[in-house]
Amino acid sequence: MARISLDCADSLPGIPLSVLSVPMENKYKCQQCLQVLRKPVQAQCGHRFCVHCFKQLTSSGPKPCDACHQEEIYEEPISILNSNEAFPDNAAGREIASLPARCLNQGCSWTGSIKEYEAQHEGRCEYERVQCEACNNFVLRTEKDRHTERECEARTLNCKYCKSTFNYKDIKAHDEICQKFPLQCKDCGKKKIPREKFSDHSRSCAKSKSACPFSEVGCKAVIENGKHSDHEQSSTMEHLRLLLPMVLSMARMRTEAAGPGEWQEDSGLGLYRAPEEGVTMGAGAAASPQSLDLDKKVNALENIVCVLNREVERSSVTLEAFSHQHRLDQDKIENLSNKVRQLERTVTMRDLQLAETEQLLRELQFCTYDGIFVWKIADFSRRRQDAVAGRTPAMFSPAFYSSKYGYKMCLRLYLNGDGTGRGTHLSLFFVVMRGKCDALLKWPFSQKVTLMLLDQNNREHIIDAFRPDVSSTSFQRPISEMNIASGCPLFCPLAKLAGKSSYLRDDTIFIKAIVDLTGL
Repeated sequence: MARISLDCADSLPGIPLSVLSVPMENKYKCQQCLQVLRKPVQAQCGHRFCVHCFKQLTSSGPKPCDACHQEEIYEEPISILNSNEAFPDNAAGREIASLPARCLNQGCSWTGSIKEYEAQHEGRCEYERVQCEACNNFVLRTEKDRHTERECEARTLNCKYCKSTFNYKDIKAHDEICQKFPLQCKDCGKKKIPREKFSDHSRSCAKSKSACPFSEVGCKAVIENGKHSDHEQSSTMEHLRLLLPMVLSMARMRTEAAGPGEWQEDSGLGLYRAPEEGVTMGAGAAASPQSLDLDKKVNALENIVCVLNREVERSSVTLEAFSHQHRLDQDKIENLSNKVRQLERTVTMRDLQLAETEQLLRELQFCTYDGIFVWKIADFSRRRQDAVAGRTPAMFSPAFYSSKYGYKMCLRLYLNGDGTGRGTHLSLFFVVMRGKCDALLKWPFSQKVTLMLLDQNNREHIIDAFRPDVSSTSFQRPISEMNIASGCPLFCPLAKLAGKSSYLRDDTIFIKAIVDLTGL
Protein backbone atom coordinates (compact mmCIF):
# COMPACT_ATOMS: atom_id res chain seq x y z
CA MET A 1 0.00 0.00 0.00
CA ALA A 2 1.45 3.37 -0.96
CA ARG A 3 2.44 5.69 1.80
CA ILE A 4 0.71 9.08 1.73
CA SER A 5 2.72 12.28 1.42
CA LEU A 6 2.48 14.41 4.57
CA ASP A 7 5.19 16.89 3.68
CA CYS A 8 2.90 19.76 2.52
CA ALA A 9 3.40 22.50 5.10
CA ASP A 10 0.55 24.60 3.69
CA SER A 11 -2.18 21.94 4.14
CA LEU A 12 -5.39 23.10 5.81
CA PRO A 13 -8.04 21.39 7.98
CA GLY A 14 -11.43 20.45 6.54
CA ILE A 15 -13.76 22.73 4.59
CA PRO A 16 -16.61 24.21 6.76
CA LEU A 17 -19.87 22.28 6.46
CA SER A 18 -21.83 25.46 5.69
CA VAL A 19 -19.90 25.89 2.42
CA LEU A 20 -21.92 23.03 0.94
CA SER A 21 -25.15 24.01 -0.78
CA VAL A 22 -26.63 20.52 -0.15
CA PRO A 23 -26.81 18.28 2.96
CA MET A 24 -23.51 16.46 3.50
CA GLU A 25 -23.25 12.66 3.56
CA ASN A 26 -21.23 11.15 6.44
CA LYS A 27 -18.79 9.51 4.02
CA TYR A 28 -17.52 13.01 3.12
CA LYS A 29 -16.89 14.00 6.75
CA CYS A 30 -13.42 14.01 8.34
CA GLN A 31 -13.46 11.82 11.49
CA GLN A 32 -11.13 14.24 13.26
CA CYS A 33 -12.28 17.85 12.48
CA LEU A 34 -15.85 16.75 11.50
CA GLN A 35 -15.74 19.10 8.48
CA VAL A 36 -15.87 18.36 4.75
CA LEU A 37 -12.81 16.30 3.76
CA ARG A 38 -9.95 18.27 2.21
CA LYS A 39 -7.42 16.09 0.36
CA PRO A 40 -8.94 12.94 1.88
CA VAL A 41 -6.86 9.95 2.99
CA GLN A 42 -8.22 6.57 4.05
CA ALA A 43 -6.79 4.62 6.98
CA GLN A 44 -6.56 0.82 6.88
CA CYS A 45 -9.65 0.67 9.12
CA GLY A 46 -11.68 2.38 6.37
CA HIS A 47 -12.26 5.75 8.04
CA ARG A 48 -11.40 8.92 6.12
CA PHE A 49 -9.44 11.96 7.35
CA CYS A 50 -8.16 15.25 5.93
CA VAL A 51 -4.45 14.94 5.17
CA HIS A 52 -3.87 17.84 7.60
CA CYS A 53 -5.81 16.16 10.42
CA PHE A 54 -4.18 12.76 9.80
CA LYS A 55 -0.74 14.36 9.91
CA GLN A 56 -1.52 15.92 13.29
CA LEU A 57 -2.94 12.65 14.68
CA THR A 58 0.09 10.58 13.68
CA SER A 59 2.79 13.22 14.20
CA SER A 60 3.97 11.52 17.42
CA GLY A 61 3.53 7.95 16.13
CA PRO A 62 0.72 5.45 15.51
CA LYS A 63 -2.52 6.01 17.45
CA PRO A 64 -5.81 4.12 17.97
CA CYS A 65 -8.74 5.27 15.80
CA ASP A 66 -11.33 7.08 17.95
CA ALA A 67 -14.01 6.55 15.29
CA CYS A 68 -13.55 2.77 15.58
CA HIS A 69 -14.01 3.06 19.36
CA GLN A 70 -17.19 5.10 18.93
CA GLU A 71 -18.64 2.65 16.44
CA GLU A 72 -17.52 -0.27 18.68
CA ILE A 73 -15.62 -1.94 15.86
CA TYR A 74 -12.14 -1.43 17.29
CA GLU A 75 -9.77 -4.21 16.32
CA GLU A 76 -5.99 -4.26 16.42
CA PRO A 77 -3.93 -3.84 14.38
CA ILE A 78 -6.47 -2.66 11.77
CA SER A 79 -7.77 0.19 13.96
CA ILE A 80 -4.29 1.62 14.56
CA LEU A 81 -3.72 4.84 12.59
CA ASN A 82 -0.33 4.68 10.90
CA SER A 83 0.94 6.92 8.12
CA ASN A 84 2.64 3.91 6.51
CA GLU A 85 -0.72 2.14 6.13
CA ALA A 86 -2.90 5.04 4.87
CA PHE A 87 -3.41 6.09 1.23
CA PRO A 88 -4.89 9.09 -0.64
CA ASP A 89 -8.59 8.48 -1.38
CA ASN A 90 -8.73 10.02 -4.85
CA ALA A 91 -12.19 8.67 -5.62
CA ALA A 92 -13.71 10.42 -2.60
CA GLY A 93 -11.69 13.52 -3.47
CA ARG A 94 -13.26 13.67 -6.96
CA GLU A 95 -16.76 13.21 -5.56
CA ILE A 96 -16.24 16.00 -3.01
CA ALA A 97 -14.73 18.31 -5.64
CA SER A 98 -17.93 18.12 -7.71
CA LEU A 99 -20.27 19.01 -4.81
CA PRO A 100 -22.02 22.43 -5.09
CA ALA A 101 -20.60 25.18 -2.88
CA ARG A 102 -21.31 28.74 -1.84
CA CYS A 103 -19.36 31.49 -0.08
CA LEU A 104 -19.81 31.94 3.69
CA ASN A 105 -18.96 35.61 3.79
CA GLN A 106 -21.81 38.08 4.29
CA GLY A 107 -22.57 40.02 1.13
CA CYS A 108 -20.79 37.59 -1.26
CA SER A 109 -23.02 35.85 -3.82
CA TRP A 110 -20.37 33.47 -5.23
CA THR A 111 -21.47 29.91 -6.06
CA GLY A 112 -19.68 27.03 -7.74
CA SER A 113 -18.18 23.63 -6.94
CA ILE A 114 -15.93 22.64 -4.03
CA LYS A 115 -13.04 22.37 -6.50
CA GLU A 116 -13.63 25.92 -7.75
CA TYR A 117 -14.06 27.15 -4.16
CA GLU A 118 -10.63 25.80 -3.14
CA ALA A 119 -8.83 26.87 -6.31
CA GLN A 120 -10.38 30.26 -7.05
CA HIS A 121 -12.35 31.70 -4.15
CA GLU A 122 -11.12 30.46 -0.75
CA GLY A 123 -8.74 32.98 0.78
CA ARG A 124 -9.44 35.47 -2.02
CA CYS A 125 -13.00 36.63 -1.34
CA GLU A 126 -13.15 40.41 -1.05
CA TYR A 127 -15.95 40.10 1.52
CA GLU A 128 -13.86 37.92 3.89
CA ARG A 129 -12.96 39.56 7.20
CA VAL A 130 -9.33 38.95 8.19
CA GLN A 131 -7.60 39.78 11.45
CA CYS A 132 -5.07 42.62 11.68
CA GLU A 133 -1.86 41.27 13.23
CA ALA A 134 -1.21 44.55 15.07
CA CYS A 135 -4.56 45.54 16.64
CA ASN A 136 -6.36 42.15 16.29
CA ASN A 137 -9.44 43.84 14.78
CA PHE A 138 -11.20 42.20 11.84
CA VAL A 139 -11.40 44.10 8.54
CA LEU A 140 -12.43 43.25 4.98
CA ARG A 141 -9.62 41.63 2.99
CA THR A 142 -9.79 44.39 0.36
CA GLU A 143 -9.34 47.04 3.05
CA LYS A 144 -6.53 45.33 4.98
CA ASP A 145 -3.67 47.20 3.25
CA ARG A 146 -5.36 50.57 3.75
CA HIS A 147 -6.14 49.66 7.39
CA THR A 148 -2.54 48.59 8.04
CA GLU A 149 -1.06 51.73 6.46
CA ARG A 150 -3.55 54.43 7.52
CA GLU A 151 -6.12 53.34 10.12
CA CYS A 152 -4.65 50.76 12.52
CA GLU A 153 -4.25 52.31 15.98
CA ALA A 154 -1.39 49.90 16.74
CA ARG A 155 0.61 50.48 13.55
CA THR A 156 4.27 51.41 13.93
CA LEU A 157 5.51 54.81 12.75
CA ASN A 158 8.94 56.42 12.46
CA CYS A 159 9.28 60.01 13.64
CA LYS A 160 10.24 62.10 10.62
CA TYR A 161 12.28 64.37 12.84
CA CYS A 162 14.27 62.11 15.21
CA LYS A 163 13.69 58.80 13.34
CA SER A 164 12.69 56.95 16.53
CA THR A 165 9.94 54.30 16.37
CA PHE A 166 6.61 54.45 18.24
CA ASN A 167 2.98 53.36 17.97
CA TYR A 168 0.48 55.61 16.20
CA LYS A 169 -1.55 56.07 19.40
CA ASP A 170 1.55 57.58 21.07
CA ILE A 171 2.18 60.17 18.34
CA LYS A 172 0.97 63.16 20.40
CA ALA A 173 2.94 62.10 23.47
CA HIS A 174 6.07 61.68 21.35
CA ASP A 175 5.66 65.11 19.74
CA GLU A 176 5.63 66.64 23.25
CA ILE A 177 9.08 65.20 24.11
CA CYS A 178 10.81 64.86 20.73
CA GLN A 179 14.03 66.88 20.89
CA LYS A 180 14.05 67.35 17.10
CA PHE A 181 10.41 68.50 16.91
CA PRO A 182 10.21 71.93 15.18
CA LEU A 183 8.89 74.84 17.24
CA GLN A 184 8.08 78.43 16.29
CA CYS A 185 9.36 81.45 18.21
CA LYS A 186 6.31 83.55 19.13
CA ASP A 187 8.48 86.68 19.33
CA CYS A 188 10.38 86.72 16.01
CA GLY A 189 8.15 84.25 14.12
CA LYS A 190 11.06 82.00 13.11
CA LYS A 191 9.88 78.45 12.35
CA LYS A 192 11.41 74.96 12.43
CA ILE A 193 13.56 75.50 15.51
CA PRO A 194 14.38 72.07 17.06
CA ARG A 195 13.15 71.75 20.64
CA GLU A 196 16.71 70.98 21.82
CA LYS A 197 17.91 74.39 20.50
CA PHE A 198 14.87 76.46 21.43
CA SER A 199 16.29 77.60 24.82
CA ASP A 200 19.44 78.92 23.12
CA HIS A 201 17.32 80.74 20.54
CA SER A 202 15.16 82.36 23.23
CA ARG A 203 18.25 83.78 24.92
CA SER A 204 19.70 85.15 21.67
CA CYS A 205 16.51 86.14 19.83
CA ALA A 206 16.58 89.85 19.04
CA LYS A 207 12.77 90.04 19.27
CA SER A 208 12.50 88.22 22.59
CA LYS A 209 11.62 90.56 25.45
CA SER A 210 12.85 90.67 29.04
CA ALA A 211 12.62 93.06 31.99
CA CYS A 212 15.02 95.98 32.35
CA PRO A 213 17.97 95.27 34.76
CA PHE A 214 16.69 98.26 36.82
CA SER A 215 13.29 96.59 37.33
CA GLU A 216 14.23 95.89 40.97
CA VAL A 217 14.33 99.62 41.67
CA GLY A 218 11.09 100.41 39.82
CA CYS A 219 11.72 100.49 36.03
CA LYS A 220 8.64 99.02 34.36
CA ALA A 221 10.10 98.69 30.82
CA VAL A 222 10.16 95.33 29.01
CA ILE A 223 12.72 95.47 26.18
CA GLU A 224 13.71 93.26 23.25
CA ASN A 225 17.05 91.49 23.77
CA GLY A 226 18.88 93.54 21.16
CA LYS A 227 17.73 96.90 22.52
CA HIS A 228 18.85 96.79 26.15
CA SER A 229 21.82 99.12 25.50
CA ASP A 230 19.59 101.63 23.70
CA HIS A 231 17.17 101.64 26.61
CA GLU A 232 19.89 102.06 29.22
CA GLN A 233 21.35 105.05 27.35
CA SER A 234 18.00 106.74 26.74
CA SER A 235 16.78 106.19 30.31
CA THR A 236 19.92 107.08 32.28
CA MET A 237 18.31 110.01 34.11
CA GLU A 238 15.22 107.99 34.91
CA HIS A 239 17.34 105.17 36.33
CA LEU A 240 19.33 107.66 38.47
CA ARG A 241 16.09 109.12 39.77
CA LEU A 242 14.90 105.64 40.72
CA LEU A 243 18.23 104.88 42.43
CA LEU A 244 18.26 108.09 44.53
CA PRO A 245 15.67 107.02 47.17
CA MET A 246 17.48 103.72 47.64
CA VAL A 247 20.85 105.44 48.10
CA LEU A 248 19.38 107.91 50.62
CA SER A 249 17.68 105.08 52.47
CA MET A 250 20.96 103.21 52.76
CA ALA A 251 22.66 106.40 54.01
CA ARG A 252 20.07 106.84 56.78
CA MET A 253 20.49 103.25 57.83
CA ARG A 254 24.26 103.65 58.15
CA THR A 255 23.83 106.90 60.07
CA GLU A 256 21.49 105.27 62.54
CA ALA A 257 23.88 102.36 62.93
CA ALA A 258 26.87 104.69 63.78
CA GLY A 259 27.48 105.85 67.43
CA PRO A 260 26.95 109.51 68.59
CA GLY A 261 29.87 111.91 68.57
CA GLU A 262 31.49 110.32 65.55
CA TRP A 263 31.93 111.59 62.03
CA GLN A 264 29.96 109.26 59.73
CA GLU A 265 30.71 108.54 56.10
CA ASP A 266 27.53 108.91 54.03
CA SER A 267 26.74 106.11 51.51
CA GLY A 268 30.27 105.82 50.15
CA LEU A 269 30.16 109.18 48.39
CA GLY A 270 32.98 110.73 50.42
CA LEU A 271 30.50 112.93 52.39
CA TYR A 272 30.52 113.09 56.19
CA ARG A 273 27.88 113.99 58.68
CA ALA A 274 28.82 116.08 61.79
CA PRO A 275 28.49 114.59 65.29
CA GLU A 276 25.21 115.15 67.12
CA GLU A 277 24.77 118.06 69.46
CA GLY A 278 26.02 117.60 73.02
CA VAL A 279 29.60 116.66 72.17
CA THR A 280 32.48 118.54 73.74
CA MET A 281 33.78 121.86 72.39
CA GLY A 282 37.16 120.25 71.87
CA ALA A 283 35.61 117.84 69.41
CA GLY A 284 33.85 120.79 67.65
CA ALA A 285 37.13 122.65 67.32
CA ALA A 286 38.77 119.57 65.94
CA ALA A 287 36.08 119.36 63.24
CA SER A 288 37.26 122.54 61.43
CA PRO A 289 39.91 120.78 59.24
CA GLN A 290 37.37 118.09 58.44
CA SER A 291 34.84 120.75 57.30
CA LEU A 292 37.42 122.08 54.82
CA ASP A 293 37.93 118.59 53.51
CA LEU A 294 34.16 118.19 53.17
CA ASP A 295 33.93 121.34 51.00
CA LYS A 296 36.60 120.03 48.66
CA LYS A 297 34.74 116.76 48.24
CA VAL A 298 31.44 118.56 47.54
CA ASN A 299 33.14 120.66 44.83
CA ALA A 300 34.64 117.53 43.28
CA LEU A 301 31.23 115.87 43.28
CA GLU A 302 29.64 118.86 41.55
CA ASN A 303 32.31 118.71 38.85
CA ILE A 304 31.60 115.02 38.33
CA VAL A 305 27.87 115.70 37.98
CA CYS A 306 28.56 118.40 35.37
CA VAL A 307 30.72 116.00 33.38
CA LEU A 308 28.03 113.32 33.59
CA ASN A 309 25.40 115.80 32.40
CA ARG A 310 27.52 116.71 29.36
CA GLU A 311 28.02 112.99 28.60
CA VAL A 312 24.29 112.37 28.85
CA GLU A 313 23.55 115.28 26.48
CA ARG A 314 26.17 114.04 24.00
CA SER A 315 24.76 110.49 24.18
CA SER A 316 21.25 111.83 23.58
CA VAL A 317 22.37 113.68 20.43
CA THR A 318 24.22 110.60 19.17
CA LEU A 319 21.19 108.41 19.92
CA GLU A 320 18.90 110.74 17.99
CA ALA A 321 21.28 110.63 14.99
CA PHE A 322 21.36 106.83 15.14
CA SER A 323 17.56 106.69 15.38
CA HIS A 324 17.19 108.92 12.32
CA GLN A 325 19.65 106.78 10.34
CA HIS A 326 17.83 103.65 11.50
CA ARG A 327 14.53 104.99 10.18
CA LEU A 328 16.16 105.73 6.83
CA ASP A 329 17.62 102.22 6.70
CA GLN A 330 14.25 100.69 7.56
CA ASP A 331 12.63 102.63 4.71
CA LYS A 332 15.29 101.34 2.29
CA ILE A 333 14.81 97.78 3.53
CA GLU A 334 11.05 98.04 3.08
CA ASN A 335 11.49 99.34 -0.48
CA LEU A 336 13.90 96.51 -1.31
CA SER A 337 11.53 93.95 0.26
CA ASN A 338 8.69 95.23 -1.92
CA LYS A 339 10.88 94.89 -5.02
CA VAL A 340 11.87 91.35 -4.01
CA ARG A 341 8.21 90.37 -3.50
CA GLN A 342 7.34 91.84 -6.90
CA LEU A 343 10.17 89.89 -8.54
CA GLU A 344 9.04 86.69 -6.79
CA ARG A 345 5.52 87.17 -8.16
CA THR A 346 6.97 87.73 -11.63
CA VAL A 347 9.09 84.57 -11.38
CA THR A 348 6.06 82.57 -10.21
CA MET A 349 4.02 83.78 -13.19
CA ARG A 350 6.90 82.85 -15.52
CA ASP A 351 7.07 79.37 -13.96
CA LEU A 352 3.34 78.86 -14.51
CA GLN A 353 3.62 80.00 -18.13
CA LEU A 354 6.60 77.69 -18.65
CA ALA A 355 4.70 74.73 -17.15
CA GLU A 356 1.72 75.43 -19.45
CA THR A 357 4.03 75.62 -22.45
CA GLU A 358 5.72 72.32 -21.54
CA GLN A 359 2.29 70.66 -21.15
CA LEU A 360 1.23 71.98 -24.55
CA LEU A 361 4.46 70.67 -26.14
CA ARG A 362 3.91 67.22 -24.60
CA GLU A 363 0.35 67.14 -25.96
CA LEU A 364 1.51 68.19 -29.43
CA GLN A 365 4.29 65.56 -29.36
CA PHE A 366 1.84 62.63 -29.03
CA CYS A 367 -1.23 64.22 -30.60
CA THR A 368 -2.89 62.73 -33.72
CA TYR A 369 -5.64 64.23 -35.92
CA ASP A 370 -7.02 61.20 -37.79
CA GLY A 371 -9.02 59.42 -35.03
CA ILE A 372 -6.29 56.74 -34.64
CA PHE A 373 -4.12 56.75 -31.53
CA VAL A 374 -1.42 54.30 -30.32
CA TRP A 375 -0.57 54.59 -26.63
CA LYS A 376 2.78 53.19 -25.47
CA ILE A 377 2.85 52.37 -21.73
CA ALA A 378 6.35 51.64 -20.40
CA ASP A 379 7.34 50.59 -16.84
CA PHE A 380 4.23 48.40 -16.75
CA SER A 381 5.28 46.43 -13.62
CA ARG A 382 5.92 49.52 -11.51
CA ARG A 383 2.71 51.23 -12.68
CA ARG A 384 0.69 48.09 -11.94
CA GLN A 385 2.17 47.89 -8.41
CA ASP A 386 1.10 51.51 -7.87
CA ALA A 387 -2.41 50.61 -9.06
CA VAL A 388 -2.65 47.55 -6.77
CA ALA A 389 -1.46 49.61 -3.80
CA GLY A 390 -4.04 52.31 -4.59
CA ARG A 391 -1.44 55.05 -5.15
CA THR A 392 -2.31 55.52 -8.86
CA PRO A 393 -5.37 53.40 -9.68
CA ALA A 394 -5.97 55.05 -13.07
CA MET A 395 -3.92 56.78 -15.76
CA PHE A 396 -4.93 59.01 -18.69
CA SER A 397 -3.45 58.99 -22.19
CA PRO A 398 -2.46 62.16 -24.07
CA ALA A 399 -5.32 63.74 -26.00
CA PHE A 400 -5.99 62.91 -29.67
CA TYR A 401 -8.47 64.30 -32.23
CA SER A 402 -10.80 63.07 -34.94
CA SER A 403 -9.51 65.91 -37.14
CA LYS A 404 -7.68 69.24 -36.86
CA TYR A 405 -10.86 70.93 -35.63
CA GLY A 406 -12.75 67.78 -34.59
CA TYR A 407 -13.59 65.93 -31.39
CA LYS A 408 -11.00 65.92 -28.60
CA MET A 409 -10.63 62.52 -26.87
CA CYS A 410 -8.40 60.46 -24.59
CA LEU A 411 -8.22 57.00 -22.97
CA ARG A 412 -8.40 56.05 -19.28
CA LEU A 413 -6.72 52.82 -18.13
CA TYR A 414 -7.04 50.94 -14.81
CA LEU A 415 -4.05 48.54 -14.55
CA ASN A 416 -5.70 46.63 -11.65
CA GLY A 417 -9.22 46.86 -13.05
CA ASP A 418 -12.23 48.91 -12.04
CA GLY A 419 -15.73 47.90 -10.95
CA THR A 420 -16.48 44.31 -11.95
CA GLY A 421 -12.96 43.92 -13.33
CA ARG A 422 -11.07 45.00 -10.21
CA GLY A 423 -8.21 42.64 -9.43
CA THR A 424 -8.85 40.38 -12.43
CA HIS A 425 -8.86 42.50 -15.61
CA LEU A 426 -7.39 45.55 -17.29
CA SER A 427 -10.20 48.11 -17.55
CA LEU A 428 -10.05 50.50 -20.53
CA PHE A 429 -12.38 53.47 -21.04
CA PHE A 430 -12.95 56.10 -23.73
CA VAL A 431 -13.30 59.76 -22.66
CA VAL A 432 -14.74 62.71 -24.62
CA MET A 433 -12.91 65.93 -23.68
CA ARG A 434 -13.82 69.59 -24.06
CA GLY A 435 -12.25 70.99 -27.25
CA LYS A 436 -11.86 74.45 -28.72
CA CYS A 437 -14.18 73.78 -31.66
CA ASP A 438 -16.99 71.89 -29.89
CA ALA A 439 -19.54 74.52 -30.99
CA LEU A 440 -18.98 73.48 -34.62
CA LEU A 441 -19.41 69.72 -34.03
CA LYS A 442 -22.44 67.42 -34.05
CA TRP A 443 -23.64 66.33 -30.58
CA PRO A 444 -24.08 63.90 -29.00
CA PHE A 445 -20.92 62.02 -30.08
CA SER A 446 -22.06 58.93 -32.01
CA GLN A 447 -18.98 57.52 -33.79
CA LYS A 448 -18.05 53.84 -33.38
CA VAL A 449 -15.01 53.33 -31.11
CA THR A 450 -12.64 50.34 -31.35
CA LEU A 451 -10.19 49.60 -28.50
CA MET A 452 -7.26 47.20 -28.96
CA LEU A 453 -4.45 45.67 -26.86
CA LEU A 454 -1.78 44.97 -29.49
CA ASP A 455 -0.10 41.57 -29.76
CA GLN A 456 3.57 42.48 -30.24
CA ASN A 457 3.93 39.36 -32.44
CA ASN A 458 1.17 40.81 -34.66
CA ARG A 459 -0.92 37.63 -34.40
CA GLU A 460 -3.95 37.96 -32.14
CA HIS A 461 -4.86 41.44 -30.88
CA ILE A 462 -7.43 41.80 -28.10
CA ILE A 463 -10.21 43.92 -29.59
CA ASP A 464 -13.39 45.43 -28.18
CA ALA A 465 -15.67 47.89 -29.95
CA PHE A 466 -18.85 49.78 -29.09
CA ARG A 467 -21.21 52.40 -30.42
CA PRO A 468 -21.94 55.26 -28.00
CA ASP A 469 -25.25 55.41 -26.16
CA VAL A 470 -26.39 58.83 -27.38
CA SER A 471 -28.62 59.24 -24.31
CA SER A 472 -25.62 58.90 -21.94
CA THR A 473 -24.05 62.02 -20.46
CA SER A 474 -20.65 60.52 -21.39
CA PHE A 475 -21.23 61.47 -25.04
CA GLN A 476 -22.95 64.86 -24.72
CA ARG A 477 -21.09 68.10 -25.37
CA PRO A 478 -18.65 68.48 -22.41
CA ILE A 479 -19.31 71.30 -19.96
CA SER A 480 -16.24 70.49 -17.85
CA GLU A 481 -12.71 69.48 -18.83
CA MET A 482 -13.84 65.93 -19.66
CA ASN A 483 -16.98 63.77 -19.56
CA ILE A 484 -17.48 60.61 -17.50
CA ALA A 485 -15.45 57.74 -18.98
CA SER A 486 -17.27 54.92 -20.77
CA GLY A 487 -15.89 51.64 -22.03
CA CYS A 488 -14.82 48.12 -21.05
CA PRO A 489 -14.27 47.21 -17.35
CA LEU A 490 -13.49 43.61 -18.47
CA PHE A 491 -11.24 44.62 -21.38
CA CYS A 492 -8.42 42.08 -20.86
CA PRO A 493 -7.85 39.39 -18.20
CA LEU A 494 -4.68 40.10 -16.22
CA ALA A 495 -3.74 36.44 -16.65
CA LYS A 496 -2.97 37.13 -20.32
CA LEU A 497 -0.19 39.49 -19.26
CA ALA A 498 1.49 36.94 -16.97
CA GLY A 499 4.59 34.96 -17.89
CA LYS A 500 6.02 35.32 -21.38
CA SER A 501 3.08 37.20 -22.80
CA SER A 502 3.19 38.48 -26.36
CA TYR A 503 1.20 41.51 -25.18
CA LEU A 504 3.89 42.53 -22.65
CA ARG A 505 7.44 42.86 -23.92
CA ASP A 506 10.32 44.76 -22.29
CA ASP A 507 7.86 45.78 -19.55
CA THR A 508 5.82 47.69 -22.19
CA ILE A 509 2.32 47.34 -23.64
CA PHE A 510 0.67 49.12 -26.59
CA ILE A 511 -3.00 50.16 -26.69
CA LYS A 512 -4.65 51.37 -29.86
CA ALA A 513 -7.88 53.34 -30.28
CA ILE A 514 -9.71 53.80 -33.61
CA VAL A 515 -12.62 56.23 -34.01
CA ASP A 516 -14.77 55.57 -37.07
CA LEU A 517 -14.93 58.86 -38.99
CA THR A 518 -17.83 57.81 -41.24
CA GLY A 519 -20.36 60.62 -41.54
CA LEU A 520 -18.05 63.38 -40.28
